[in-house]
Amino acid sequence: MSPSTPLFAQSRPRHVRGTISCVVACAAAVLLTGCRREAHHVAPQTPVSGGTIVYATDREPVCLDPHVAGDMPQVFVAQQYLDSLVAMDDRGRILPWLATDWQISDDGLSYTFHLRRDVTFTDGTRFDAQAVRANLDHMVDPHTQSGTAGGYIRQYLRTDTPDDYTAVVHLKSPYAAFLEVLSQGFLGLESPRALARPRDVNCQSPVGSGPFMVQRWDHQNDIVFVRNPAYNWGPPTALHHGPARLDRIEWRFVAEPSVRFAALQAGEADVIDSLPPEAETPAQRNRDLWLLMADRPGNPTNGTLNVRRAPFNDVRVREAFVRSADIPGALGSVFFHHYRHAGGPLSPSTPFYDPAFEHVGDYDPARANALLDAAGWTGRTADGIRTRNGVPLIVHIPVRSSWPTADRTLWEQVQATARATGFQVLLENSDDTSVLTREQAWDYDVRLGYWNTDTADVLRIIFSSAFLGPPTGHANHQNAAGFSDPRFDRIVNDALTTTDQDRRRELYRQAQAAAAAQFLQITTYPQTTRLALSRSVHDVRLEPSLHVTTLYDAWVSR
Repeated sequence: MSPSTPLFAQSRPRHVRGTISCVVACAAAVLLTGCRREAHHVAPQTPVSGGTIVYATDREPVCLDPHVAGDMPQVFVAQQYLDSLVAMDDRGRILPWLATDWQISDDGLSYTFHLRRDVTFTDGTRFDAQAVRANLDHMVDPHTQSGTAGGYIRQYLRTDTPDDYTAVVHLKSPYAAFLEVLSQGFLGLESPRALARPRDVNCQSPVGSGPFMVQRWDHQNDIVFVRNPAYNWGPPTALHHGPARLDRIEWRFVAEPSVRFAALQAGEADVIDSLPPEAETPAQRNRDLWLLMADRPGNPTNGTLNVRRAPFNDVRVREAFVRSADIPGALGSVFFHHYRHAGGPLSPSTPFYDPAFEHVGDYDPARANALLDAAGWTGRTADGIRTRNGVPLIVHIPVRSSWPTADRTLWEQVQATARATGFQVLLENSDDTSVLTREQAWDYDVRLGYWNTDTADVLRIIFSSAFLGPPTGHANHQNAAGFSDPRFDRIVNDALTTTDQDRRRELYRQAQAAAAAQFLQITTYPQTTRLALSRSVHDVRLEPSLHVTTLYDAWVSR
């Protein structure tokens, strides 16, 4: 889950599956489902044990403990060494994992989990009800500075442990998305003994019960994982039982996209993440490679408009800005038509996504001009920028130095098309700390970010008044728009009080309608896991909740 802004998260859409040749079919289906694309690759029939995979990715985690902060690189790493209470399958069903079963109280305020009795963390600590309590307490502890896991479970009250293998989790208010977020790696379970260490120590060498152990973290270079030989409690979605097939994973940080792809082509890496769009077609044509891709659920990559100050305190100006941005054109030129437009507040692979809101803010410069005229921005400067009462129509967008180059280029395209309508868009590049300081002080007109999560409850996190502040953990206000509407709050809060799927779907439809009508974001494209892999690598998979890489089933044939 994290963006340059915080990454925050019972059924979900089924995914279209197939080969790279199914891209056209996937595009046709995308209005109804998230589209998973898997390149066909023929593997030997019998997996083998042993060997090493070199996995090259673009971003280094800030901490290996996913409870701290909560950025996407952390959950990719966590998926290799942590297990979760429950799992999610490709159909969105919640399945037992470390919890063998559970009961939910009639009022939705208590969850009684019955736990496996054969699980140990890799430091020898027993997994039991006390471990569940220690982890949930750790996530909500202010000293953990948890922007994601702690943000997800704000409703958490306490955990009772009536016996060693029963954990009764009490919530302050009903939370229908509770099991959904528990399936995410951000809420994976760590050794209580390890959690008792200072936070920075646990960031460097966390301890889980998963198929791999963190052997070392060489900052700015790599993380090395080794197999957990005792592992025998994999998720129900796995392809095999027992220890991982690989001996070792070298998780390397290679920020430059072209260097990452060249390493794959040269055999210096076996798997690369964040395949650059300009390399996608060459990778498809390379018989020595295969691709694995899936859109992540949640709120798409976006620019969120600050409604707390001019000019975006006027919904007409917000709509005009959204309609002045030619996002499909920008995606085509910047990403070589490999990224598709996400036009609504939910990515298509998110549960309860409604395609009716996909085109609410389509590019329409004629309407944008009419809206600005109606809002009083009728003057012009010598260089064509609109004015009202002598004040120019300026939009300030702080851009972090860590924001990907392609995304900065995309916003330069937005800058150009918006200028044609009379907006002066200033892309103000700065270091991450300076941008965060500005964001915390609401000193922006547009905040760039995204939110990956497996629940439509993301709408509450990014738009409800409950998330206006104060900051929690590393995160600033999750509601970056500053939007506050009692009716919207009622809708998203009501959605947490019912497990009736039809009722939840209708409430989240209303929430999407309310958010879309307010033009709170320019949404660009769904966050996507984009892997390119050597043909010698097999059974690398994407876990279903967030579509992040799992190497538990993976093996190599050399």
